[in-house]
Amino acid sequence: MVKRLLIRPGAIGDCILSLPELESARADYTELWTPRPVLPLIQFADRTRAIPDTGLDLIGIAEGPRPTVCLRELATFDSIYSWYGSNHSEFRDAVRHLPFTFFPAQPINVIGTPRIHVPPRPIENFAVIHPFSSSPKKNWPLDSFRAAAARLQIPVKWCVGPEERLDDTFDKPTRIDNLYDLACWISTARVYIGNDSGITHLAAAVGVPTIAIFMTTDPRVWAPRVGHVTVLENPSVDDVLAASSRSAGLTEL
Repeated sequence: MVKRLLIRPGAIGDCILSLPELESARADYTELWTPRPVLPLIQFADRTRAIPDTGLDLIGIAEGPRPTVCLRELATFDSIYSWYGSNHSEFRDAVRHLPFTFFPAQPINVIGTPRIHVPPRPIENFAVIHPFSSSPKKNWPLDSFRAAAARLQIPVKWCVGPEERLDDTFDKPTRIDNLYDLACWISTARVYIGNDSGITHLAAAVGVPTIAIFMTTDPRVWAPRVGHVTVLENPSVDDVLAASSRSAGLTEL
């Protein structure tokens, strides 16, 4: 029996884009170490662990029991595919005796369509808008999201992450910290609208018609790779409204 470890750090969107590649690397026994928020989305591995819980991030930079125990655990695998440590020479030196194969964290070579399977639920008459991302530079202006929401012909439910805030002028947003539970909820929407963010990749991966707005990043590298996604670069409110209405099957205003 081949026992394989996959190590995939990165942001939520990076990890979702990597799901087909990770799943294709399955062995007889497969363990995946990845950031904690991503763990609920992993449906193919025999075991998952959050990277901070393993001591992996201490190898090569600290001494003590945690990195030592982690090195012993790593030695129990027949092969290790790692997107962690590619540019970290101290780490690579410390694990040189172990069966590591390193892959670059960027760019991601997508070999298939990321898909997150959720229980089938009826589609409801609302749009989800997540107006944030990992960087303010990637965000379409909040006032533009508000303007598009006001003209959309179906109710809008705003979505925010654990550290994200909307002021009282917005309807009370939905906050679901578990990404799988969030995926299940988003899957019931008629359309999703968001920036280049992990939640946009999540919406695309559950099959919701998705409007992905790109401001500074390159959609040729980072856009979801599925047919039900409409990518807009530096759009106007009218652009977003028209694309959202088409995707939701509404009459354009």
